Amino acid sequence: MNLRGALGGLLRDEFADLFLGSRCVGCQVGGRPLCGECALGLTGAPRRAVPRPLPPSLPATWATVPYEGVARAAIVAHKEDGVGALAAPLGAALAAAVGASMGEERTAVTLVPIPSARRTIRRRGHDPLARITRHAAVTLRRSGHQVRIRPIVRLARRVADQAGLDAAGRQANLDGAFRVVPLRISLQDWGNVIVVDDVVTTGSTLVEAHRALLRAGIPVHAAAVIAATTRRIATAGS
Repeated sequence: MNLRGALGGLLRDEFADLFLGSRCVGCQVGGRPLCGECALGLTGAPRRAVPRPLPPSLPATWATVPYEGVARAAIVAHKEDGVGALAAPLGAALAAAVGASMGEERTAVTLVPIPSARRTIRRRGHDPLARITRHAAVTLRRSGHQVRIRPIVRLARRVADQAGLDAAGRQANLDGAFRVVPLRISLQDWGNVIVVDDVVTTGSTLVEAHRALLRAGIPVHAAAVIAATTRRIATAGS
């Protein structure tokens, strides 16, 4: 999607929620889906997210905030309730994690989102991560990055719901679950490839996406997420 299209989507999401009426997901005060004060819960200095135990093949992963409080409420409301206006602040939080993974570089970056099952997209009526990633790309372009979105990772088979599974169960559930669509373009101008998702818990999803990309000959620079769960994730500055 180009910049004009992404901005158009942002405005449609915002006005739709304002027209229908909403309450802040953080403080429940009527008005906007996220008030200015609660929006601070989606900001912070991104840090490395380090699952314990650390799974092999996990790319360096950056998270902007812990998965709790306002961040958790905003991600769930956008994903499950379709609150479209939250895509912009969530996209900004994802962009911050991508930016941290890049350091001071202002090179081209290619965002590869983790795929959702088609049945899940149909149930929700939208693709939450795709929408958040488009907003993240807008933010990154404003910061001087050349950004592409390549949704080239797809599900190769049916997987179970990850909720309730421990680290070993998640890994077994996702083992070999992803494939990469055939490429008809050169990798020369892709720059740094960043795998993006909304939340990292055990890291198993990012590991499998990373493996699928490597099998396709696509090197991964890092992974970036909005939030990291606090129960299994120790964030360490890097």
